[in-house]
Amino acid sequence: MGFNRPSKIQANALPILMAHPPQNLIAQSQSGTGKTAAFVLAMLSKVKGAERYPQCLCLAPTYELALQIGHVAEKMGRFCNDIRVTYAVQGNRVSKGTVLEEQIVIGTPGTMLDWCFKRRLLNMRRICMFVLDEADIMIDTQGFSSQSIRIQRALPKNCQMLLFSATFKENLWKFAMQIVSRPIIIKLRQEELTLTNIRQYYFVCRNWEQKYETLCNLYGSITIGQAMIFCQTRRSADWLSVKMIQDGHQVAMLTAELSIMQRADVIQRFRDGKEKVLITTNVCARGIDVAQVTIVVNFSLPINRQKQPDFETYLHRIGRTGRFGKRGIAFNMV
Repeated sequence: MGFNRPSKIQANALPILMAHPPQNLIAQSQSGTGKTAAFVLAMLSKVKGAERYPQCLCLAPTYELALQIGHVAEKMGRFCNDIRVTYAVQGNRVSKGTVLEEQIVIGTPGTMLDWCFKRRLLNMRRICMFVLDEADIMIDTQGFSSQSIRIQRALPKNCQMLLFSATFKENLWKFAMQIVSRPIIIKLRQEELTLTNIRQYYFVCRNWEQKYETLCNLYGSITIGQAMIFCQTRRSADWLSVKMIQDGHQVAMLTAELSIMQRADVIQRFRDGKEKVLITTNVCARGIDVAQVTIVVNFSLPINRQKQPDFETYLHRIGRTGRFGKRGIAFNMV
């Protein structure tokens, strides 16, 4: 796959992930540093290919991220005999009474909950590894939190638990410690939290129209690579994409309003470089890895429900560029 040495998180985490007896782990590492490869290697090493039943569960907050993790697992595991991956995601219809034979199940919390308890497609007592990717949002978002914890509580006591994310608020560290027994913790030092390889700039704009004008002035430089433009709401993403298309720019749009098939198609076209610019909302803020993205534009800076600045989402958004130590640029419209 072109890896010649492990990244820092891989070098620190892999010995823990491979240790016997199994160790629980809560790990924080910057965006684009190879967390997915670390826990995918752990899953592939843990499962027994000769045994045809689910042995590892991995939860991610979005359909796109679940698929991306699965594709990494399929690519890294192509020489592992008989190891197969299935997706517990919306749109993957499995009839009741089906006996799953895939050893690795990757999915989103709602569908995974349905597969585990309603359809009873897998035996929870036989799961030996449970991974939460983007763990902070999985335990801080109301719906995700209750679903993830319900799945975790049904797992056997000796099941290895791995929590990964780029950001953790202080109260979430405490909560994570409560749901994971005796974990080893890999935590970023304060000085490591800044993304030095991503240059960050801001433009002061009076209104949406001036933001749009500034964006069009930037557009010439955007075509150097690919760009992701983040809007706070679906409405503003719609407005921006219609305006850019009317002005003759070729852009794609991805919001949670699209069907699963449409979302998969948009992200694939963007990965293939058919569109150079992707206008999106926070649905793509986390985990999505497109190596060619050199520029991130925050058309609106992220805010939470209390209308306060959302620092974690900002870090995740700009982390879509500057993957694996490469250089990237973030432009913010203020």
